Amino acid sequence: MKKPLGTLASLALGAAVWGHFEAGWVRMRSIPVTIPGLPEELDGLRFVHLSDFHLGFPSRGELAVERAIEWTAAREPDLVLITGDLLSRPGAEGKLRELLERVPGSLAVLGNHDFESSQQGEIRTILADTGVAFLDGDTTEILGIGFAGVKGFAGGFGRRALGPWGEDIIKSFVREAVEEALKLESALARLRTDKKIVVLHYAPIEATVEGEPREIYPYLGCSRLEEPLGRYRVTAVLHGHVHNGAPEGRTSNDVPVYNVALPLMRKLTPQHPFLILDV
Repeated sequence: MKKPLGTLASLALGAAVWGHFEAGWVRMRSIPVTIPGLPEELDGLRFVHLSDFHLGFPSRGELAVERAIEWTAAREPDLVLITGDLLSRPGAEGKLRELLERVPGSLAVLGNHDFESSQQGEIRTILADTGVAFLDGDTTEILGIGFAGVKGFAGGFGRRALGPWGEDIIKSFVREAVEEALKLESALARLRTDKKIVVLHYAPIEATVEGEPREIYPYLGCSRLEEPLGRYRVTAVLHGHVHNGAPEGRTSNDVPVYNVALPLMRKLTPQHPFLILDV
């Protein structure tokens, strides 16, 4: 029995060491996005999409975040979009401030981890202090492109989505998802630009959740977030949160949806853990 146990211990140690080094790898995905009718002056516009920093964990993942920010700042993109889960534990507020100071003028939504330790107020202060615009049912226009952002919420997808029936706590849960969808719809209705990009934390479609255990699908997003996307001719949707899902999918109205959760990016590409959109 000693030899098998020793082998098992060696494998476990090897997996732990591999995970430690893998967490610090930095990778890049560059996706050209063709937008019909894009004005000539916007040709070549570059967005960088970052998500799921999860600062506060003792992990080399923090090194990956630092390298991604360094790479982004050095290339001076036209806009940086950040889709939540910035902090996972108290104590990393200083690091978050330091990183965001290198990408001023970014847009951001919060994620569920940002609420876990009641840190959302402190994070919003850091965003404001570092020149990062916080979107929570808000809109902004940059270089002729409109942006609308909300955190979103859970609830599941399609016919299996949770409905407001039964106990009050279930109805409250569903109400939160409905209110996030209504905030998104209200924001999109206020935009007057031809091109509209939606920034979320939770997934609006099941396609980018595929790859996760089916049992947790309802906690990763909600199809109620998809409903406004087809009514307002959205150009693209960006989200995070789904660490082991698919990198992209499309809504029922053929709107492209991109998942750029940092753990997913570290697995998919060999250079930098973020998404670059050339439009």
